[in-house]
Amino acid sequence: MKVLIIDDEEDTRSIASMSLGLLGGAEVVEAADGQAGIEMAATEQPDVIILDLLMPGMDGKETFRGLKDNPETENIPVIFLTVKGMFDGFDALKSMGALAVMTKPFDPVLLTSQITDILEARYTSTS
Repeated sequence: MKVLIIDDEEDTRSIASMSLGLLGGAEVVEAADGQAGIEMAATEQPDVIILDLLMPGMDGKETFRGLKDNPETENIPVIFLTVKGMFDGFDALKSMGALAVMTKPFDPVLLTSQITDILEARYTSTS
């Protein structure tokens, strides 16, 4: 599984990357902002994108729209990651096409299995 993490917080990217890569065996690529994330998604073609909601400049919603507007990235599943209690519009994100919304802080030991479960549920419900 290849995962793209788009998050402006280096600590979050590092912990998620180590968790997914070392513990989960995933190939992980990272982007520190929305624009770089959109470009990286097009070139890397990850299996899933973990996208921070609250970022300076291009926030998660704008980044998500950019991903969905690009034919090269429109079908890549996106899971939002945000601080618990910081955003009450989780249902709106899902209605926009987000696969799921996970909260920070996340458990690094469980992160890979949580993402795998979300992806498996998606493929089970669409078949």
